[in-house]
Amino acid sequence: MQQCSGMQKPKPFREPPQYPVTSVDHALTLMEMVRDFGRVRISVAAELLGVSVSTAHRLMAMLVYRGYAEQDASRRYVPGPAMGLTPAGLSWTAELRHRARPHLEQLSRKVGETANLVVLSGDAVRFLLSVEPAGNLPERSATNESAMHEHLGGIGDRGGVVLPAHKVSGGKAMLAHMNEQRVRTILSRATQNKDVQKPAARVASLLNELSVIRARGFATNFEDTESGVNAVGVAILDGAGEVIAGLTVSLPPERFSEVLDAGLVGTLQQTKTALEHDLADLTGDD
Repeated sequence: MQQCSGMQKPKPFREPPQYPVTSVDHALTLMEMVRDFGRVRISVAAELLGVSVSTAHRLMAMLVYRGYAEQDASRRYVPGPAMGLTPAGLSWTAELRHRARPHLEQLSRKVGETANLVVLSGDAVRFLLSVEPAGNLPERSATNESAMHEHLGGIGDRGGVVLPAHKVSGGKAMLAHMNEQRVRTILSRATQNKDVQKPAARVASLLNELSVIRARGFATNFEDTESGVNAVGVAILDGAGEVIAGLTVSLPPERFSEVLDAGLVGTLQQTKTALEHDLADLTGDD
């Protein structure tokens, strides 16, 4: 039996502060809800935060005061002018997250790793939802003797994180299913900075990579966005056949080959098919 005692648990993506301020954390989490859901009711915000409606209302009032939220005609709260990044908050985002959660939970349980849902926002992707493995061992190893070694858990919750679309596996999978003109615009914007040498050549290289991704049906990320994290991603299409999101599984490099050999891509593709079936009546224009 293989021993894994020498394996180091990956460092959490975001270390919690030593002295957390709960009210501040609630306010920032609420800001992420407004940004990522697009429209938020106070009652829903209160339930997700685990606070009273009156507390959620006071927190939202501060976001409105500072310009991070504003109320629409339906009395729901939407991103305000101070939000900064282009809101991912389209009317379907909250519904997408709601429908995707059970699929991500099942995916995470099957592979024993962190499952993520991302959406495109400009030349970046936002992580709408992360589901970490609930137990110590994946379902796939339940009857396998090698499963008796210690499983080190998930990579960590990435909810609300924003990363470059052309570096994230889910982002690359989404770009691979879009028309070339739109992709060129996104990639050109993403590579126009002083750190990128020969941006035109970089765009051409990325387009070639997207062609390979399109042919094989999935994208990979080998520590391109964070040291100690690999990922595999697929694109999720809506009822009209348009790209609506990306579905990814992230895990440490030392477990990558084992999980890949155990059928990660096939399980990811099965989850994609099931989720798209549940999204057949949903489009990005809803």
